[in-house]
Amino acid sequence: MALVYLDTDPWLTEHEGCEKLFREIMEQLTVRSREQKTSQAYARLSSSIRLRMKQYSSEVQQLKDKLSQASSSRSITLQEAERRSRQVELLQSREKQLQNLFNDRSSAYDATRSQLIHPTGYAFADAGTTGWGLDEDEAAGTSTQNLSVGDMRQQQQRMLQEQDQGLEALSKVISRQKEIAETIGSEVDLQNEIIDDLADHMDRTESRVRSETRQVTVIDRKDNTCWYWVVIIVLFIAIITVALV
Repeated sequence: MALVYLDTDPWLTEHEGCEKLFREIMEQLTVRSREQKTSQAYARLSSSIRLRMKQYSSEVQQLKDKLSQASSSRSITLQEAERRSRQVELLQSREKQLQNLFNDRSSAYDATRSQLIHPTGYAFADAGTTGWGLDEDEAAGTSTQNLSVGDMRQQQQRMLQEQDQGLEALSKVISRQKEIAETIGSEVDLQNEIIDDLADHMDRTESRVRSETRQVTVIDRKDNTCWYWVVIIVLFIAIITVALV
């Protein structure tokens, strides 16, 4: 009989983690919907949501792979495998739901931003169209904000100011990075000088060691020759003594 894991099954724990992550992403999408699309909070939430969605997709794929392995090894029953397969399909449909919510919001923001960048088109529109390239009836039916030209210009100015502030912050970050790079470069140059000094010192030390080694070799040879002469003299004295006796 195939084994069925109880509540301690790691697969079930990871499945609960995916559901929890889905709820957290939905909460972030709800919070983001309350923010202005041109605000820094909106951009920060979008970045966080994008990362969490990638994490969610990866975890769902891992669940699917582990389920396939468990089914192949028959470590779970057929009924349990089918039930878990339906759970994975539900998670995948939720992934598409998250992607649609995120893209719909982003697309709306990109369309509004594109319109605000070209406000002069409103003044030079043809007689049969509005400033946004739509027929008057279509514009009336699709407009959600009903902003005047002055409001559009003010909103554009706010966007430009925020962009200027972002560029200024980016410039400060780049300046800081440049200072850090210069400091690192100076430190590297200093370390290279120290290494060069150590190399010179090692060369001098090696030359001294070689010189001392040669001197020791010469002295050792002299000592050996001296003992030879002592032995010769002693033998000579012994021969003379024996001859006289």
